[in-house]
Amino acid sequence: MSKITALFPTHIYRADAIAGARLNAELEVAALSLSRDDAAGLRWCEKHGYPGYTSYASLNDLPWRIPAFGKLERLLDRHAANLAKALHWDLKGGKPKCDSLWVNVMPEGGHHTSHIHPNSVISGTYYVKVPKGAGPIVYEDPRLAMMMAAPPRKSGAPREFKSHVSETPKAGTLLLWESWLRHEVPLNRADGERISVSFNYVIGSDS
Repeated sequence: MSKITALFPTHIYRADAIAGARLNAELEVAALSLSRDDAAGLRWCEKHGYPGYTSYASLNDLPWRIPAFGKLERLLDRHAANLAKALHWDLKGGKPKCDSLWVNVMPEGGHHTSHIHPNSVISGTYYVKVPKGAGPIVYEDPRLAMMMAAPPRKSGAPREFKSHVSETPKAGTLLLWESWLRHEVPLNRADGERISVSFNYVIGSDS
């Protein structure tokens, strides 16, 4: 008698429609305003060849600066706590706390190369606006570099066996994952801008 046991799962947390249309509209207006007026952010994007706009390197106080982001952060806190619970983390009295939060406005032709999020435990993206055809976010099997001579998977292999897995969001979708998980955003082929809010969580005290 033989038995195969599945171990070491990689979790992707997805929740749809976590915010109402009013909050989404407020976030869209704020994001587009920042993409026009954040001179430091625009300079950083130009210097680093970043397509479109991100506040990643320029503004670190969006939840305090703009009420819509504060409302969103409170929603994110609940979902980050849910993921930490699902992962069976022993937080020793702590809890996930949002460490950074930034806006992304990606135009047609924009993309984001494969990367991880160091110095955090949970990362994620909330999607404010997703034009038709904007494409997915793609996650990479974290064991890929260690597979050496392993044969490729069949094209029809179940999703959990693939080396790259895509999640296609829509407006209102929240995706969370552990920060060590490598991911990328392929070319935006949509006629329009995809607007999202990305963020990182660390483990902080409960006080």
